[in-house]
Amino acid sequence: MYVLVVNAGSSSLKYQLFDTVKKDVVAKGLCERIGIGGKIEHKKSDGTKIVKELPMPNHSVATKIVVDMLTDKNDGCISDMSQIGAVGHRIVHGGQYFTESVLITDDVLKKIELCTDFAPLHTPASLMGIQGCTSVMPDVPQVAVFDTSFHATISPEAYTYPIPYELADKYGIRKYGFHGTSHRFVSAEMIKILGKPAEQTKIITCHIGNGSSISAVMGGKCLDTTMGFTPLDGLVMGTRCGSIDPAVVTFLMKKEGFTPDEMSDFMNKKCGFLGLTGGIADSRDIEAGVLNNDKRCMLVADTQAYQIKKYIGAYAAAMNGLDAIVFTAGMGENCPEMRERVCTNMEYMGIEIDTELNKKVWRQPDNVELSTKNSKVKVYVIPTNEELMIATDTEAIVTRK
Repeated sequence: MYVLVVNAGSSSLKYQLFDTVKKDVVAKGLCERIGIGGKIEHKKSDGTKIVKELPMPNHSVATKIVVDMLTDKNDGCISDMSQIGAVGHRIVHGGQYFTESVLITDDVLKKIELCTDFAPLHTPASLMGIQGCTSVMPDVPQVAVFDTSFHATISPEAYTYPIPYELADKYGIRKYGFHGTSHRFVSAEMIKILGKPAEQTKIITCHIGNGSSISAVMGGKCLDTTMGFTPLDGLVMGTRCGSIDPAVVTFLMKKEGFTPDEMSDFMNKKCGFLGLTGGIADSRDIEAGVLNNDKRCMLVADTQAYQIKKYIGAYAAAMNGLDAIVFTAGMGENCPEMRERVCTNMEYMGIEIDTELNKKVWRQPDNVELSTKNSKVKVYVIPTNEELMIATDTEAIVTRK
C-alpha cells in the first residue's frame, strides 16, 4: 500500500509517500509559505530534487500541488491519485481523548479541535492539513497518529500534578508527554536488539534535538517522560527553558510586566540555548563555541549533559535497573560531543562507551552500538523514523477487518 504521511504546520506541509510493503520512502517534500506565496521542494527516491514556486493560498491548494507532483508524468512516482491507499497525519496532542491512533471521523475531528488549548501552535495547522487532504482526496481514509498516545501508559503517580484535584480534572491538567512516535519507534528497535521478551526490558530513550525529551520504557511501555502538560517541560532545549521553579514565572511577569501570552512566548521562544548564550540556539554553533572556549556555550553544553545524566539516573531508579540507553533525533544522532558528556563518569551505573567510535557516529543511516564489551548497559544511536511509524499505524488501521 502507498501511504501519504502528512505533517502540517501553520504555513507549511511536510509529506512523505511510503510503500508500506517495502518500507521505503518513494518521495518526500515540503510545501512552505502557504498563504503568503508558495514553494514546493520535492525529492524523488533517487535523490533528484525539484523546486517550484507556485501560489498556495491554503492547505487544500498545497495538497493538490503535492498530489500533482506525485503523479506527474516526468517527476512523479505513481500513475494516479487512486494509488494512494490512505493518509496518515501527525497530531501533536490527543488530550484525554486519544490513547492510540484512530481513523479520522467527524467526531474525531471535533475532539482534536477540543485539544487546541493544549497545543495552540500545532493543532489548528493539523486540522488544516486534514481538511486539505479531505478536499483533494475525499474518498481516501485518513488516520490521526498522536505524539501523546505512547505515553498513555504512564501511571497516576507519574502524571498527576499536585494542584487541586477538581481543577486538574476540569481542565485536563496532567502530564501527557510528547515525541511519543519517536520514543515508540526507537524503543521497539532496541527491544529487537536486546533479543529478549519486551516485558523483561528496561530502556531509556533520549530524543535530543531542538526540542528534547527522555522516556523510561519498561516492558515496552512508557513509565515516565520528561515533557509534561506541554512540550515546554523537562530538559533545556533550543529556545525552551524546560523545567524551572514555577515561582520564576510569576516573578518575571511582575518584574517585566508580561501578560500570560507574552510569558508563554518568552519561555518557549527566548530561553533555552538561545537565552543562555544571548543569541545562539543551534547545537552546531554551540559546539563551535565550546571549541573556542566560549563560557556561555560551555555552560549550555554542561547544563544539558547534567540534566540528561540526572534523568537517566532517576529513570533507572524508577525502573529498578537498566538494559539500554538510546540516543536519537537531531542532536542525539549527530552530536558525538553531547553523547560523550552524558556517558562520561557513568561507570558506576555500568555505562561505558567507546569514545573513539562515538566520534565517528553522525549522520549514520543504521543503528550503531557505542557501548564497550565491558559495559553492563548497552548504549546505541538509533535513527528515529516517526514517519514510518505513522505509515505503519495508518496501514494497520485502514486494513483492519
